Amino acid sequence: MKHPLLSILLAMTLATSPLFAGPSFRPFVETEQGTIGILSHNYQNGNSKGENPTFDFVTQGGQDTLSPFGRYSVGATIADVHRIWFTYQPLNLVTNVVFQSDVEIGPTKFLAGSPMELTYSFPFYRATYTYDLLSKYDNAYLGIGLAMQIRNVSIRFNKLDGTQLYVAQNVGLVPALALYSEYRFPFGLTFSADIAGSYANSSFFNGATYDFSGSILDASLSMAYDLPEGFALFGTLRYFGGTSDGKSGKPAKTWTESAERYSSNNIATFTASAGLSWTGM
Repeated sequence: MKHPLLSILLAMTLATSPLFAGPSFRPFVETEQGTIGILSHNYQNGNSKGENPTFDFVTQGGQDTLSPFGRYSVGATIADVHRIWFTYQPLNLVTNVVFQSDVEIGPTKFLAGSPMELTYSFPFYRATYTYDLLSKYDNAYLGIGLAMQIRNVSIRFNKLDGTQLYVAQNVGLVPALALYSEYRFPFGLTFSADIAGSYANSSFFNGATYDFSGSILDASLSMAYDLPEGFALFGTLRYFGGTSDGKSGKPAKTWTESAERYSSNNIATFTASAGLSWTGM
């Protein structure tokens, strides 16, 4: 997804083709750009909890500034009650700092005074479906449903002289509950809320014999104003966060997958963005 705008244009072309024509199928495309601020972000990695100190990406890792943010969605409302959409949200935070004290991450110890480049990459891909509970109201939508998210995390601590490097990364599926609601005023103003969230405990969720828990929460409020030809301008405020804590029950399969059994990764962010959407008539 190196060129999301090209993908959006392609989706618009497909959505307006005769194959999808019909009053019961209304495609939509959204793109938004803005800024993201990290409210809190801490990370710990080792063979057991407490083996290494917790690393704070905000106070120690340079994530105390605002960064660019983008998000892209394409989907459709079918038969006025079914809403399905696909979302791509890139997130790649790269910071440069000089460590003021010794830092231990996994088996690697970086000494105080080390000039560092830190990369926290956590883009996600999500498919969401909701069903409208207010179908008898033309100007309102309240949908509940499910989402399936692919997380794609990569964490890198790189000493700038090239003498030390720590890498931990993996890909996984995250199911979540979803809620989408909107209210449309006759003069073209629309308010909407979009929430996806989940909490999973490994011993409860999949019968595992090791302790591991994780959660995500993606919640936003938007205000949009209709333009001609199905376009609309909108602004969005969003909270996005996730937690993971516990031991892995599987050995590392690749060289870049963390071999340490315990990890903790907790992040909370806030975004403000503006965007353009198009909805088929």
